[in-house]
Amino acid sequence: MVRIVTDSTCDLSPERQKALGVEVVPLSVHFGEESFLDGIDLSNEEFYARLREAETLPTTAQVNPEEFISRFQAHMAAGDQVVGIFLASQLSGTCQSAMIARDMVDEDNIFVLDSTTVTFGLGLLVEMAARLRDQGLDARTIAQKVEALAKRLRFYAVVSTLKYLKMGGRISGTAAVVGGMLGITPILNIRDGVVEAAAKSRGRKGAFQWMEKQLQAEPADLSLPVSFGNADSPDIMAECEAALAASVPGAEVLESSIGSVVGTHAGPGCTGIAYFVKE
Repeated sequence: MVRIVTDSTCDLSPERQKALGVEVVPLSVHFGEESFLDGIDLSNEEFYARLREAETLPTTAQVNPEEFISRFQAHMAAGDQVVGIFLASQLSGTCQSAMIARDMVDEDNIFVLDSTTVTFGLGLLVEMAARLRDQGLDARTIAQKVEALAKRLRFYAVVSTLKYLKMGGRISGTAAVVGGMLGITPILNIRDGVVEAAAKSRGRKGAFQWMEKQLQAEPADLSLPVSFGNADSPDIMAECEAALAASVPGAEVLESSIGSVVGTHAGPGCTGIAYFVKE
């Protein structure tokens, strides 16, 4: 049997995790001295309630190799193969921990992939891996196909406030104040594991129009699902879906709630789209 393993930054709901039959290993979130397992001890709703009141940003910690060793050994003992798909290695050491564990447990039957993305982009790759597994493909073939899909993945998101980017030191205090006064909405992009400011717009409407132009320049493969995500803001995600609906006609649409790792920096109100470009 092929086991699909990922980490909690895939931001698949517990219900979706169960439906797909995937194993999700949690990162940890720390508010001061308090520590929580992401998605287990702390729900997204509880996280955003705490974040709104926080004077300093929480911190997050990667999964350690020992955790992966324990899980991988159990799967090898059962005679299974593993395909592990984890958040971008440039954003966390979690993928490196999984690679260390693979090398210590079984290099031949455990395939570890750096997704080069995170949140609902990672979740989209995990969805595809589970579907390939259900088609009866072996672990090596699934890994090869998911790796190819990762190169075709596009991810764009907008944030509603510059507050959390400022708190995290991603932008200066002056830039946050000026951006807020001018109604600047940053558009974020993830390429090759790096989060970048792809563009800036005046307000969300302008940001969604920019995304629409990107979808026109690099059209989505409508035979594959499209994913929308939101950080404690399903209403804003609905606006995004409506604005981009004409660019993904007939596509299967998935929805996701952005969890604590990305939510720490993006803050509530973030939304966006992940999709695969045509070959």
